[in-house]
This record gives sequence, C-alpha cells and structure tokens, in this order.
Amino acid sequence: MVKLTAELIEQAAQYTNAVRDRELDLRGYKIPVIENLGATLDQFDAIDFSDNEIRKLDGFPLLRRLKTLLVNNNRICRIGEGLDQALPCLTELILTNNSLVELERQEAEKMFKGKRGAQLAKDIARRSKTFNPGAGLPTDKKKGGPSPGDVEAIKNAIANASTLAEVERLKGLLQSGQIPGRERRSGPTDDGEEEMEEDTVTNGS
Repeated sequence: MVKLTAELIEQAAQYTNAVRDRELDLRGYKIPVIENLGATLDQFDAIDFSDNEIRKLDGFPLLRRLKTLLVNNNRICRIGEGLDQALPCLTELILTNNSLVELERQEAEKMFKGKRGAQLAKDIARRSKTFNPGAGLPTDKKKGGPSPGDVEAIKNAIANASTLAEVERLKGLLQSGQIPGRERRSGPTDDGEEEMEEDTVTNGS
C-alpha cells in the first residue's frame, strides 16, 4: 500500500478530461487512506481514486472546486461526517464495487437517529400494526404458521379442486387467512347473522 503524500499528488497524472474538467489521476496506487489533499491547492474539478484500498470516505480539506469523485473498486464501507461541507460543489460520486451492504446498514442506522428518525420509526411501526380485514389478528403471528390439521385441509382442498374457478376460490381463501373447508363450519353462524340483519331491517321499517 502507498501513503497518499504531497509528493505523490505532485507526481500523479494531471489532465483535462473528456468533459473539459481538470482531473487528478490517483488510480491504482493501493492508497488505504485519503489524506494530504490540501496539496492539490483546490486546482481540480475531478479526482480519480479508482482501484485503491480506501475503506472510509473522509479526510478531505475544503475543496470548493471539486465536482466529481471517482472511488469505484475500493473497499469503502463508511462515509465520514461533514463530507458535504468539505466538498460543497460535489455533484457526482462514483461508488461502484465497494462494500455497499455495510454502508447501507450504517446509513439506515443514521436515518433512525434524532427526532425525525424517531418519528419515522413510529410511523413505520404504526403502519405495520394496522389490522387489515381478513388478514387475521396480530396474535396469529405468534402461532408460527398453520396447524397440522390446517395443512391437511389445505392439501385436501387443492387435491379435490377440479376447475380453475375452484383453484381461484382456494387462492382467495388462503390469501385472506382462511383455511379451505373450515369456512363451511361458520356457515350457520353467517346465515344467522344475515337473518338477524333482515329482521332488524324489517322491524326498523
């Protein structure tokens, strides 16, 4: 690995790229840490850190001119705080082929910090507890899935389905949390409820 020194920065290739930006080429030096960029004297629109060993995106002095930062093919798993303040004009950040899973996890943790994050967490929790008709009570989740008897009933219903309409009906029942064959047991109760509703309408009129 090579330490990023002022001497290395001075010796690195410097050129005007295809979009007419002044670019500093620090590609492929196996640099582990970003440092000493004050030696650039804020003379560049773009810096190419591709193909190095950088793990944390930080160590930048105030570089008002820098617009593009290429750090693809590194090992970045952390982004330092205040990056937006050190690079106020940064509009393009290339992070292809880095440890983005770890980076996303850390960014998610940051998202839930502070008052805004706490409110967001509450909103998500509230939505997740919302009861949808036919989806079963929240306590159903603690049972760990259907009982062996329910599984057998589902298998029998699937085996006995002979038409597309029956298959669609089974699909609708399962999606609503009902067990095929079990809904028949509640038939008399449903009929009774319908009769009571009719009586109420009749008496009301």
